[in-house]
Amino acid sequence: MSTSAATVLLPAEWRDFLALTKPRVMTLVVFTGLCGMLAAPVPIHPVLGFTAILCIALGAGAAGALNQWYEADLDSKMRRTQGRPLPAGRMDRQSALHFGVGLACFSLALMYFAINLAATVILAVSILFYVFVYTIWLKRRTPQNIVIGGAAGAFPPLIGWAAATGDVALLPALLFALIFLWTPPHFWALALFVKTDYANAGVPMLPVVAGERNTRTQIGLYTIPMAAAALAPWPLQLTGALYGVSALVLTGIFAALVLQVTFRSSAPDDTMAPEKRLFKYSILYLFLMFGALVADRWLA
Repeated sequence: MSTSAATVLLPAEWRDFLALTKPRVMTLVVFTGLCGMLAAPVPIHPVLGFTAILCIALGAGAAGALNQWYEADLDSKMRRTQGRPLPAGRMDRQSALHFGVGLACFSLALMYFAINLAATVILAVSILFYVFVYTIWLKRRTPQNIVIGGAAGAFPPLIGWAAATGDVALLPALLFALIFLWTPPHFWALALFVKTDYANAGVPMLPVVAGERNTRTQIGLYTIPMAAAALAPWPLQLTGALYGVSALVLTGIFAALVLQVTFRSSAPDDTMAPEKRLFKYSILYLFLMFGALVADRWLA
């Protein structure tokens, strides 16, 4: 028996199952879900609130595990994903599939029996959308995969709000729109400096199929409606001045970084510093925007 085959037959460690859930991605998912819950006008019991956030985390982890189960072949071709449990040979695909499905079912059952139907339905849609629409249908077929698939990561504020109130409203819908429109600039900034990985794996990311110039233009164009969604809650009187001023400043910085990326050309030996700055700030941006939302709600 070869070394690689023997490795696959060894039981995976708990760290490998944790890695399947994409914990770094889950952090932002959980945070935006928590902020959606805390911004709701109806308070939720701390135990129920913790349970709802746990369900969001487990659902996100399930989606991440099923994504890695389906994309094991792609991950093996990309330098930044070759160390994941499946391409590295530390786990077999069947274990990842069973773990993902089991985690999804448990998260939905717990959300239904402990919280409410509305939050359960939205959580189910988010998991199914990420797995079937983004991972299986769009990822390998169209450079618009991130545009449409971005909806999957935009559901947590809706879930958090629904967990507290049992329904949805305009504010969480705008939060959904913010994340949905934030996703293309965020992810295409990453794609610009890892496009070789995507090209090697045959994934039709925008920089690979449409070129850098087009990608930079699209980053700029998507930032315009994203900024509108970010600022809209204040003039609509859904939030106070604390959120409004924070949104103006944070979005202004985001726009300045986008302009640096949009109106520049890269050389073959370019380090892509502006693109990396935009990518890193875009993550911080979402954390700060949602933090400002909660602070506005609780300090008002």
